[in-house]
Amino acid sequence: MNIAVLVKVALDTSYIRVDPSNRVLFDEIPMRISDIDRNAVEEALRIKQQGLASRVSAFTVLTWGSNPKRVSEAQNLLREVLAMGADEAYLFSDPGVSISSQLYTSRILASMIRRSGDYSLILSGEASIDGYSSQVPCRVAEELGLPCVSYARRIELREGFIVVERDLEDYAEVVRTRLPAVVTVTREINVPRLPTLLQIRLAMKKPINMVSLKDLGIQEIGRIHERAAEGVKMQRKNIMIEGRSVEEKIEKLLEMLAREGIDLTRR
Repeated sequence: MNIAVLVKVALDTSYIRVDPSNRVLFDEIPMRISDIDRNAVEEALRIKQQGLASRVSAFTVLTWGSNPKRVSEAQNLLREVLAMGADEAYLFSDPGVSISSQLYTSRILASMIRRSGDYSLILSGEASIDGYSSQVPCRVAEELGLPCVSYARRIELREGFIVVERDLEDYAEVVRTRLPAVVTVTREINVPRLPTLLQIRLAMKKPINMVSLKDLGIQEIGRIHERAAEGVKMQRKNIMIEGRSVEEKIEKLLEMLAREGIDLTRR
């Protein structure tokens, strides 16, 4: 059995930058492997260590620009996944293509998986750290005609089936579906391993297969034009409350809050 893992090379949202006009400077934000996708990689590697899989492949679509700097950055980040233990990686990058939607990303990923071999299980994080739409894995499943089980906190492989314990916040649900299937995992499913120095060095010898649109034979989807991406402005009103007594100041504060639409009346 072979396992494919969808890995998002995401923007590191802790380093978001804006210019003086409050527009987000996407090109200056570094990238990182989406945290929950590391859990998906870890789960695939644990399945392989149990002798239930022979190959783990990572699939990535570069969605934040395909200039040489971004491509090099993505390749270096995928080396981290290879150092964890993945056998190979596939990276889609095409300077002439704008990745403008989850639909387009999903079609590219599905096409990459089809052309790369037979995969009985496709794993992914439940969402990426930058978009958090949770759409791509389910859309990939639809493109491939496979069942999709989301929010897995525990999975168990049986002969021709996978049993998944789903985390639905207020309760857990156990479902079973036939393989092949797509499964998205939560952070709680495991703790991703840290590669050793030797594993990091060996990762440099593992292949990162570059893929472009012409390799896949699919048509580019019409672009979604971004109108604006702006940071959130937070400004204080700096209102000073004056009064002869604490009680008077409290009364004025309550009046001001009421004018702002904040009702503190006890019910």
